[in-house]
Amino acid sequence: MMQTFLKIVRWSVGLLFIFSGLIKANDPLGLSYKMQEFFDVLGMNFFSDYTLAFALVMNTLEIVTGIALLIQFPYKQTLWLLLGLIVFFTFLTGYAYFSGKIKTCGCFGDCIPLTPKTSFIKDVILLISIVILLFNQKKNKANTHKAVGIIVLILSIVGIGYGQNYVLEHLPVIDCLPFKTGNDIVEKMKKPAGAIADSVSIIMEFEKAGKLYSFDANHFPDNFDSSYVFKNRKEIVLSKGNGIQAAIAEFALNTKNGQDSTDAIFAIPTPYVLVFAGKIESNFAWDSLLSKLHQKYKLVYVVTADKTGVSVISNNASVLIADITMIKTAARVWPTIFVMNGSTIMQKKSYIDYLEK
Repeated sequence: MMQTFLKIVRWSVGLLFIFSGLIKANDPLGLSYKMQEFFDVLGMNFFSDYTLAFALVMNTLEIVTGIALLIQFPYKQTLWLLLGLIVFFTFLTGYAYFSGKIKTCGCFGDCIPLTPKTSFIKDVILLISIVILLFNQKKNKANTHKAVGIIVLILSIVGIGYGQNYVLEHLPVIDCLPFKTGNDIVEKMKKPAGAIADSVSIIMEFEKAGKLYSFDANHFPDNFDSSYVFKNRKEIVLSKGNGIQAAIAEFALNTKNGQDSTDAIFAIPTPYVLVFAGKIESNFAWDSLLSKLHQKYKLVYVVTADKTGVSVISNNASVLIADITMIKTAARVWPTIFVMNGSTIMQKKSYIDYLEK
């Protein structure tokens, strides 16, 4: 009876780690952005440049340790490694839950968004399960041959490495983002039925004659003038909403002069192309890519947050400026090509799929 129970626990933990790792390995950049959010909140921004490397290693560890647990090789070392991972994960999800500073933990990527509370409870259950396996490790009878175990783990690492490299070049195999093929951006920006937003009050802090003054937009003092020096802006939540939000929070395309052209772009009657790139790399083959796109589509727009970098692109290219966060969500690979029909995404591909043709 005990052996059966331990087997169920072992397979449950192993499969969950593999499942979690595979979902995140489908979109390692998404995990990288989530890590940056954690580091920003924790005041550890110096790690932000390394989050992609952390994400790749973390995904590999999750999948490989899950496989090692299933084949029971090496069993004891795997359990200790899993314990270290789950303690780390429990700390992160616990911080997200109790601090309230992070809305989703990214445990299952964007495909299965979990609230911090759900993620924390999941990790606590996993922690208890791994501790149970550790205390009963001597009761386990592993029969995997050492050579077989080594080969399985090596092949797993190679396969995971290839898979993550592929999606970093060709976009995630499974697109769980709101900017996926077939979606209408305008429709995705609409709030779902029953959505209730947080009620907030904007409090501004000013300094005058060495003293701090705080007031909201409706209660400026009668004597307010340039002697009040702005110091800070705070949002105070008066009442919580129900957390239901539009899939796409914001989408705006501006000219280099700052004019909003979103509606005009969406009103184009024929198919057109948006080429998303958060930053413009000077050594990228922009002329080649844009030339290939223009062979099929008359209207091609480069969408970027890099106002200065666009100077390396041909003057004939049409450039639109957008928010970097929106671009990161829309396009995991830079550049990513969106073939649009009005506000509907007809096709979404990595630049590599065009340049390799």
